[in-house]
Amino acid sequence: MQREAGELLEFRDVNTHYGDLHVLKNVNYAIGRGEIVALLGGNACGKSTTMKTIMGVVRPTTGSVLFDGAAIERLPTAERVRRGIAPVLEARRLFPRMTVLENLEMGAYTRKRGADLAADLDRVYELFPRVKERRTQLAGTLSGGEQQMVAIGRALMAHPRLICMDEPSMGLSPLYVEQVFDIIQQINRQGTTIFMVEQNAAMALSIAHRAYVLQTGQVVLSGGAAELRENPAIREAYLGELQVAPTA
Repeated sequence: MQREAGELLEFRDVNTHYGDLHVLKNVNYAIGRGEIVALLGGNACGKSTTMKTIMGVVRPTTGSVLFDGAAIERLPTAERVRRGIAPVLEARRLFPRMTVLENLEMGAYTRKRGADLAADLDRVYELFPRVKERRTQLAGTLSGGEQQMVAIGRALMAHPRLICMDEPSMGLSPLYVEQVFDIIQQINRQGTTIFMVEQNAAMALSIAHRAYVLQTGQVVLSGGAAELRENPAIREAYLGELQVAPTA
């Protein structure tokens, strides 16, 4: 599917703090419509704070977050979901004592009931036949890979324009990692923009159009995924911490 022109999500000089701790430092992102964009970096560099800032869990101290050209940094999370942003949270965060179907239905809690919900549920089942098989099973009894499929399906039930994924490969077997990344590409080809935080840089860069690299809360590298795959600093990051000086 051809990508639309223009930015769907933007961070403009965003700073965030946890008390006195300065986490994101003058961060700028631009996520184009129809793209898969990866956010890479080591532990405690600000990746998850980026996702929390998009969803409204954390508010910027200064700077702006724009979705489809409108500032959203002061909007509640539910309103952001209504506007078309859906999260796939780190460690899945399903409701373990609810069935798979009930978890999927929770993804549509901001939407009006109607025939289109049934169509979206059919879409989830088509993408994830295993989820359909498990629809009456308690979510807490699923394997890690199956739970991740339900988490992605739950996000799709919000009928989003943008899905924000926080570590989609975390805790998964290599087989499930490949399946999940194949599904991410398929969802993107169907028209949904993806912004993905991921520790597995090799897998992320294999499907992303572009990527940003964070180090201690600052963007130190950005560019096309193919270009970054050949960057010596990225190659070094596979084995250890990035040794890149922050940009001025």
